[in-house]
Amino acid sequence: MYLEELFIISVFVIAIYLYRNYRGENVGKYVTNQIQDMYDRFAPYSFKVVREKTKELGQEYTARQYTIQVVLIAGFAGIVTYLYFYNLIISIIYMIIAIMFVPYLAYLRCNKVYSEFIFEQIQVYTSNTIMEFATTQSFVKALEGVRSSGVLEDPVLSDVNHMIDLAYKNGTIDESLEYMSKLYPFYIVKNMHQLFLQITKEGAQNTADSLDNMQTDIDMLIESVYRDRIERQNFHKNFLQFGIMLYLMVMLVQYLLGRETYLLLLDRFFIQLLLHAVIIINTYFLIKGEKYYNENVGAE
Repeated sequence: MYLEELFIISVFVIAIYLYRNYRGENVGKYVTNQIQDMYDRFAPYSFKVVREKTKELGQEYTARQYTIQVVLIAGFAGIVTYLYFYNLIISIIYMIIAIMFVPYLAYLRCNKVYSEFIFEQIQVYTSNTIMEFATTQSFVKALEGVRSSGVLEDPVLSDVNHMIDLAYKNGTIDESLEYMSKLYPFYIVKNMHQLFLQITKEGAQNTADSLDNMQTDIDMLIESVYRDRIERQNFHKNFLQFGIMLYLMVMLVQYLLGRETYLLLLDRFFIQLLLHAVIIINTYFLIKGEKYYNENVGAE
């Protein structure tokens, strides 16, 4: 009996076993629940916090969507590697390795969603604090106004509350500004805090003009960040298409050489080593691209 036939029969046996033992409930729901439990059990605490916020924003994948992602990635890896080596064992190994990347891809995607949320909250924090300060001429009162407006969410809201507590405790805003600047090292945060320090300690003239200029800088930065986000999305789509085409170049090689000649070449060890290198390098290329796309969102 061929190994391929044994594998197919094993798949059918597992499917029948699941159906007979979980006939009272949806088999797909059972599988997705198991995957969900596995994610929750092994995910690090920091990722759980990020993922929980992603859920609150309604942008987290469901267990069903993760299952579909696993099937698509594993299926693509299996098909591609079988076309490379015509060896079911090698294909299964690559499918398992490909599935192991799914949690990392989820980590990158959730971090992207979370960092976009944080940047939007910082945008709200800086813009509203400037508007409140223009009215109250007091940094602490401006923070209290932003807090009571209901426009901020945790964790930024909790950090603003801590800033207010530090200001009342110390009688100055220095530690409050230092705390927020270290926690959110954005260009707009540092510049705004520096402006408030200058106004508070040195008594800057034409305060209204300084605040207007600061608000203009924030608006220009926000426009630049959102434009960069659109460009990243377009780049990401083209990048994935290019990466997939690189995997499928082996089909062109087989077409040029002929399938029989290609199978004869597979008997040579260095040819197999070269094909493994092609897959590994292209995968590294794709993972690095995904990392770049999902990181530094809102960076200045």
